[in-house]
Amino acid sequence: MRKSLGLAAAAVVFSFATAAFADGDAAKGQKVFMKCKTCHSLEAGKNMVGPSLHGLFGRKAGTAAGYKYSDALKNANIQWDEDHLENWLKNPKTAFPGNKMIFVGLKKEDDIENLIAYLKTATK
Repeated sequence: MRKSLGLAAAAVVFSFATAAFADGDAAKGQKVFMKCKTCHSLEAGKNMVGPSLHGLFGRKAGTAAGYKYSDALKNANIQWDEDHLENWLKNPKTAFPGNKMIFVGLKKEDDIENLIAYLKTATK
């Protein structure tokens, strides 16, 4: 009984955690992306200072073709999803110490939620 209650509680918490991203405003996120587009392209295969973000969700970190990644990201052993991206966007230096991204992160939770909502549509 306790185990099933624990699983039910975890499911409720998970649904609330992912709902925040579902509530993000992609149009506002497109404006937040202005901070990213100096270094990142949404076009497949077009790497810039940073890797192309095309096909970001579900891609293993450190694997965009043609981009020279830091060892920190090549060895991260994660697939990009909302949770990993949220952590990364808050503070890239602490998310994967030793990476070469110079961006300090986004401080406003709304900006992060909106940017993720935008990237979920723009990186397909």
